[in-house]
Amino acid sequence: MIIGIDLGTTNSAVGIWRDGRAELIPNSLGAVLTPSAVSLTDDGELLVGLAARERQVTHPELSATAFKRYMGTSRITRLGRKEFLPEELSALLLRSLKADAEKALGETVTDAVITVPAYFNDKQRQATRRAGQLAGLKVERLLNEPTAAALAYGIHQKNADTRFLVFDLGGGTFDVSVLELFEGVIEVRASTGDNHLGGEDFNELLIDRFFNQHARALKLGSKQAEPHLYQKMRDQAERARRKLSTGPVAKMSVSWKNEAHELDVTEDDFAALAAPLLERLRTPVLRALRDSNIPVASLAEIVLVGGSTRMPVVRRAVTKMFGRFPAAQVNPDEAVALGAAVQAGLKARDSDLREVVLTDVCPYTLGIDIAERLPNGQLRLGIFAPIIERNTIVPASRERSFSAMDDHQRVVEFGVFQGESPNVAANIKLGQISIPLPPGGRARELAINCRFTYDINGLLEVELHVPQTGERRALVVMDSEAPMDPAELQKRREALAKLKVHPRDQEENRAALARGERCYEDSLGQRREFVQASIGRFLAVIETQDPRAIETAREQFLEELDAVEGQTFL
Repeated sequence: MIIGIDLGTTNSAVGIWRDGRAELIPNSLGAVLTPSAVSLTDDGELLVGLAARERQVTHPELSATAFKRYMGTSRITRLGRKEFLPEELSALLLRSLKADAEKALGETVTDAVITVPAYFNDKQRQATRRAGQLAGLKVERLLNEPTAAALAYGIHQKNADTRFLVFDLGGGTFDVSVLELFEGVIEVRASTGDNHLGGEDFNELLIDRFFNQHARALKLGSKQAEPHLYQKMRDQAERARRKLSTGPVAKMSVSWKNEAHELDVTEDDFAALAAPLLERLRTPVLRALRDSNIPVASLAEIVLVGGSTRMPVVRRAVTKMFGRFPAAQVNPDEAVALGAAVQAGLKARDSDLREVVLTDVCPYTLGIDIAERLPNGQLRLGIFAPIIERNTIVPASRERSFSAMDDHQRVVEFGVFQGESPNVAANIKLGQISIPLPPGGRARELAINCRFTYDINGLLEVELHVPQTGERRALVVMDSEAPMDPAELQKRREALAKLKVHPRDQEENRAALARGERCYEDSLGQRREFVQASIGRFLAVIETQDPRAIETAREQFLEELDAVEGQTFL
């Protein structure tokens, strides 16, 4: 059984292809979107999803969100006494999505297609693959998110010939892809993006405005001086940003040390704050159009994907950028997961998809470091020599020839890099490979052929060949950060498995109570007393262990919380 997973910064989702269509699988709470959040309770129980996100405000030291932004790094997140890498937090989330799928499908899930931002580099992609392995999944394919969205958008038009641009602005990343659809073939012509531009960055603008307004009253030197307060501001910033998507004004309200601090934000205020971020959206769009060699006028649609594209300031910016309104045929929150489900169907060779062919591109330039001797005799080091250019259709194989710098040189070292800078110092090093040269003779006259072969899963093979001697060397770049052997994989998987998972049949109650605790902290005076009384009534019913009574009480409890703070958001 192959499932498709959208592993998002803010929310994640899982889908499957069956009966000729892609469909999303609801989690244990009945929602198709699962907040990308992990939390530990005071007694060490693991919470994943909505309950974990609600605890981010009340228990920031035990909760983690937005960890996707740190994939591929060695950043440690401490939850209580335990430490986690970003890939381990992602693995806990993936494991929960896997369990939801198995419960809904009634069978074991072993394989998955997992989506990644198109502009994720090799380290980030391999960290995502490790996360899948730690969750007990065989990762059949890492699929670029805009490509997944294109599958969800284009699969119903497989007999049409068209070109379109996917504008994917999520919680933490921004991707742009230009695609062409013809005779059942979906061809990605260009992909680019920004791995640190998303809804979280727009939230930070509101956090900064709020903190600067109340810094004196709060008596703090920085917005992150108090983690508890920072998470309160972050929650209110997210709510205000969403409120501004449907109305002209939003209020941020934070209770801190028994004092209420408020800030009204209008559409115009937010637009002015967001101007620098909106400007950053232009560069990847222009690069993708330039690389694809497709005129803007020939694009049939501009497809918006990612929850952050719901912001009116973003939609207006896109409309101004392209001189027309973007398409609204796909749900921006669900498109990537639906596309991943389509790709899962393709991997399973479903008969309904036999005429569909998908091509993708290498989003980064791949090459080696070289040196050159200047006319004055000085040596210039660290020059990047591209071998596979960005947006080359994959799988791809390219070769270039080089020579040694000096006669009598016995070894030539090749550093393998990924990036767009002419200087390797600004690019990402993927590996190192060397090849010996024969003793004596004129080494500079020996050709050293360097071939790069890159496949659809981001696996890079580097081969060096000296034709005059027949010498060959090869390097397979599968995991540039820290290759995991089976024993290490099993050890880390067992460590994660030891975390006591909160019972799934109690998850709705846990999520409701976590929300109640957060609402209590955010309130003062009579509102706080009302919330406390509501929590008490709900806890009393839980003690009865009567499922029907608990369900009725939970619905009443959530309605009371809605009356205090408005409906919860995903």
